[in-house]
Amino acid sequence: MPGKNFSKGPDMTKVRLLSAAVLMTLFTSSAWAFSIDDVAKQAKAIADKGYEAPKSNLPSQFRDMKFADYQQIQFNHEKAYWNNLNTPFKLEFYHQGMYFDTPVKINEVTANGVQEIKYNPDYFKFGNVKHDADAVKNLGFAGFKVLYPINKADKDDEIMSVLGASYFRLIGKGQVYGLSARGLAIDTALSSGEEFPRFREFWIERPNPEEKHLVIYALLDSPRATGAYRLDVYPGREATVDIQAKVYLRDKVGKLGLAPLTSMYLFGQNQPSAVMNYRPSLHDSDGLSIHAGNGEWIWRPLNNPKHLSVSTFTLENPKGFGLLQRGRNFSEYEDLDDRYDQRPSAWVEPKGEWGKGKVELVEIPTADETNDNIVAFWTPEQLPAAGTPIDINYRVHFTRDEDKLHSPDSSWVAQTMRSTGDVKQSNMVREQDGSIAYLVDFVGPALKSLKSDTPVASQVSMGDNADLLENTVRYNSVTKGWRLTLRLKVKDPKKPVEMRASLVNGDKTLSETWSNQLPANE
Repeated sequence: MPGKNFSKGPDMTKVRLLSAAVLMTLFTSSAWAFSIDDVAKQAKAIADKGYEAPKSNLPSQFRDMKFADYQQIQFNHEKAYWNNLNTPFKLEFYHQGMYFDTPVKINEVTANGVQEIKYNPDYFKFGNVKHDADAVKNLGFAGFKVLYPINKADKDDEIMSVLGASYFRLIGKGQVYGLSARGLAIDTALSSGEEFPRFREFWIERPNPEEKHLVIYALLDSPRATGAYRLDVYPGREATVDIQAKVYLRDKVGKLGLAPLTSMYLFGQNQPSAVMNYRPSLHDSDGLSIHAGNGEWIWRPLNNPKHLSVSTFTLENPKGFGLLQRGRNFSEYEDLDDRYDQRPSAWVEPKGEWGKGKVELVEIPTADETNDNIVAFWTPEQLPAAGTPIDINYRVHFTRDEDKLHSPDSSWVAQTMRSTGDVKQSNMVREQDGSIAYLVDFVGPALKSLKSDTPVASQVSMGDNADLLENTVRYNSVTKGWRLTLRLKVKDPKKPVEMRASLVNGDKTLSETWSNQLPANE
């Protein structure tokens, strides 16, 4: 039309793009969605009912098998779930067997809904294990693994294992499996006996082709608690998992352990082996690290005690805690098979304020490395009434970069060495005097920046079950840090000795607090 200014009219290209965007929005909003609230509804519903113990559907030939036989049952890697999809993540599954005798339901979540991943014996290679195909056709899975290429772009690596109760393990680049995390701990180390909640069902989101993390939901159940969990797994140099949980108590518990970690300590520099062993150390973790809400760092070397030992650290709004493997040199272990030097530390980083409570460390006697004997967790000062959820959010880092947990202006304990105490005589001969010596090496930027003649001193406190005979600090030219030597005489070997120490320069604290316990000897 003459005189009509079409330049002010609609841009038809933009209109078409807008229409496509609207349609995409409508499609997305109509797509089926799944969230932790869906799991929480189930957790709340079963918490309001009486507990129903899981029933085993496992034939006796699998339930009674030995570990060597169970190891023969391997997943067929060619049939990994999502193997034919354009996604970097893949799933494999554990077969039931031995004490893994109750099925765990595993579901896949897509934009269209939820579908159970059904057990199929064709997923597995049974080796020399004889079995009746009809007897196992309706079994479920015992757990699952997550695969992702973290070491080489063209090779799938196992980065996560979920098997047994509420246990799960992750590893990052260049790591091997060591300690575990779990969903919940109940009445750990109490005389009434520990209750082990279990993840009874999982929902795993099918990842997009370019997805860099995997979302897993889990329903937890036990006689006195239920829970809904969301785990966001991020693979990489260190593996991290963001955890959101809603826990419902069915009944009173003596002790509730949140964000629990489980590890193994058999012997090490802090507690040398009682029998001759070519390995200087054998442990998945060598200490408990705590970053308190007031900024203090605490390091508690681990022990393998002769009797059950429980240590508590009362805190408010902790900034973090974890079971760490600070010894990173192969020469500290000399084990070519189990590579303890490559096992990760696990660091719990709270999200939000956790209020008042305590980090608890449980050390259980063990005679060999097959038993996890170390547990650490957070227990709140007060628990809500039954039916009211406990909401907790945190991140767990599975890392070998322990020094990066600290601020650049701090220092920490690199190693704790225990020895028989002795005194050098006038003829230069060392004579044992019945004392015990601890040599503690502190390292870190706060010390490395100091001159070797800086007057570094120690602040030491000792429990009333020991006399402190020696307290010296000297510069360590090898580590560019300082070595603290303590020599003490125990009064009653049937009782433990508690000790604390830190390095200072005048009124300035230079290091974390070394909080050690010498276990009772009888």
